[in-house]
This record gives sequence, C-alpha cells and structure tokens, in this order.
Amino acid sequence: MLIRYKKAFEKIAMGLLSFMPEEKDVKKLQHTIKEYEDNEKWQLFLWKEEDILGTVGVRIEEQYVIVQHISVNPSHRNMGIGRKMIQGVREFYYGQYDVTSNDLTISFLERCEVDNSTPPTS
Repeated sequence: MLIRYKKAFEKIAMGLLSFMPEEKDVKKLQHTIKEYEDNEKWQLFLWKEEDILGTVGVRIEEQYVIVQHISVNPSHRNMGIGRKMIQGVREFYYGQYDVTSNDLTISFLERCEVDNSTPPTS
C-alpha cells in the first residue's frame, strides 16, 4: 500500500533513498528529504506491506508528475514492489497528471511499461 511520507518516517525514508547512487552523500540526502518536507510540489511516498519496503518521490510540474526517486529495500527487490509503487502513483494522480520519468528513473519506468492511458484498477 502506498502511504504519504510523514516526518516520523524520516529515518526509514533516508535509508531507502540512500540506496540510490545519487543520494549516497549524507548532506545531499538531508537536502533531498528537506525538499520533500518543505516543497509542496515534491511528494514522497512509502510502500508498506507488513513493513516499509520502498519509497518513490515525485515532483509536480504543470500536467506531469515526474518520478525522480524510486528505491526498494535490497532484500525485497525483484518482487514487483517498484512496479506496484509506480502503479500506486498512477492511481493517486489519475485524471490530474500524467506520470513520467526523469533521467534517473527513465529506464525503470520503461521496464514497468507505464501506460498513462490505462485507468486505475480498483
């Protein structure tokens, strides 16, 4: 289940984001989390099953939601969690924004075969 980031999840979110090569530096990681907390156009979500297993961060620009961060706990990779997170983002923003990628997430979204025209499943 996709849940919105709250300050109480800061350490978990930072841990998950630190698996991204661009977020290895602690100062950069702290800046990224602060941006998600302070900038209303940046939204961070966590994926929770029994535990929190992944995170996906987006930036809203005009008619697009740009997936700029996506990370899954390494011990839970290759289980479809990343794909579920992208589907969750698509459903969350369905009818408001088209979901797209940035340079860092394009290959992952292409592997997920994100089709913005498909309505959410519910």
